[in-house]
Amino acid sequence: MGPSDMFSCLNRGRAFYRDVISLALPILLQNLITTSLGLIDTFMVGSLGEAPLAAVSQANIPVFIIQLVFFGMQSGSSVLISQYWGREDTDSINRVMGIGFYLAGGLSVLFALVMFFLPVPLMGLLTDNAELIPLAARYARIVGFSYLFNSVTSIYVGAHRSMENPKLGLFVFTASMLTNTFLNWVLIFGNLGAPRLEVEGAAIATLTSRVVEFVIVVVYAAVNRRFRLKPALMLRPDPALVRKFFRFATPVILNETLWSTGTSMYKVIMGHMEGSKHILAARALAGNIDDLCAVSIFAIAGTAAIIVGREIGAGRRSTVYDVAAALDVLSCLCGAVVGAGLLLCTYFWFPQAIYPLFHLTPEASSTATLILTFIAVPMPLRAFDTTNTVGVLRGGGDSRMAAIIDVSAMWLVAIPLAAFFALVLRWGIFWVYIAISTEQLVKTALGVHRFRSRAWINDITRAGS
Repeated sequence: MGPSDMFSCLNRGRAFYRDVISLALPILLQNLITTSLGLIDTFMVGSLGEAPLAAVSQANIPVFIIQLVFFGMQSGSSVLISQYWGREDTDSINRVMGIGFYLAGGLSVLFALVMFFLPVPLMGLLTDNAELIPLAARYARIVGFSYLFNSVTSIYVGAHRSMENPKLGLFVFTASMLTNTFLNWVLIFGNLGAPRLEVEGAAIATLTSRVVEFVIVVVYAAVNRRFRLKPALMLRPDPALVRKFFRFATPVILNETLWSTGTSMYKVIMGHMEGSKHILAARALAGNIDDLCAVSIFAIAGTAAIIVGREIGAGRRSTVYDVAAALDVLSCLCGAVVGAGLLLCTYFWFPQAIYPLFHLTPEASSTATLILTFIAVPMPLRAFDTTNTVGVLRGGGDSRMAAIIDVSAMWLVAIPLAAFFALVLRWGIFWVYIAISTEQLVKTALGVHRFRSRAWINDITRAGS
């Protein structure tokens, strides 16, 4: 895709954009809801002070990693499911879901046990701030069990998204958000006669909301006729399909695991810097604002994975490249608009209207402004990178190269630079974010080259693939 046809690829007619909107809008709303939930959590815990906010931020590092691993399993399953959906092969979809349930369920049990029995040593690895470790451990012991339920929900909802039913996730996570928000208000602050539990209250609210998600999914699976679960196929996956799953899904799972671990490494680096408490508090708020701004980008990326996989599975290989190019450019333009809006809010609204709500000190407020600036400026590149790797390359069955592009930029360039600047040279947070920003530059260069090669277009549902 050269400069001359960069925008001409957007001329695809109304039917294409109706398709994109019908798929992207429910995903966007679902992401908006779950992200708003994180912002509400941050607001409620932040009202207790900087220390609880920073502690919960650090306790959520392993939670963030396990969520991204589940997302990796969900995305890895989607690589196959979207193409099997295009072929109308529901038996194979049941088998793929079964593999996902086995893997996610086993991992969530291990995760919950570690968080429950070893919370203090685990939190001690993430920060050396003695004030934060006990607060973070109290939260971690409870919240770990929530992912026993979330593992099943994530795989099931992700499968339906790949089958062009993203509205299920919207409904499930709306119910979860309402439950979590209400219980946060009750349990963190001791309203309606409940005990004031503070950080433990936030953890209990999260656990309860995950149980609600699980119950809704179980009921929906029992009554849904569009796609019926077949337990016999789910519990005994075909060996050939298991091999195919691991061939195409393993790079995605490793990708998300390494990416989430790498993103968490940035927080660990910040947790060992001078003034870590105000840096982590600022990062917690900025991170939630960043997630809120990125919902449209991830909606386009998720839509791209569905459309690209469906087109290849249905045998329409000739149109896939142009369709993918349109989605990449659309995402880049969306990122430019969102980045510009975030930059304006960062300097003209947040300092007066948002920072005071979270009781940030002047030092933490200036750090939050700096972090948000570094988030806003490269937003168009980040939008392209996300849609190209998570949507186009994965949807085309090129999950291995997508993982290489995504992970190498972070682990070989950005993380070593950030650690060197912060922990060796003892430079400030400005230079840490200079290092973090190099990640998008490297990803863009590698991603454009791979996209133009067309080597990512693969029908992975064919026998022998």
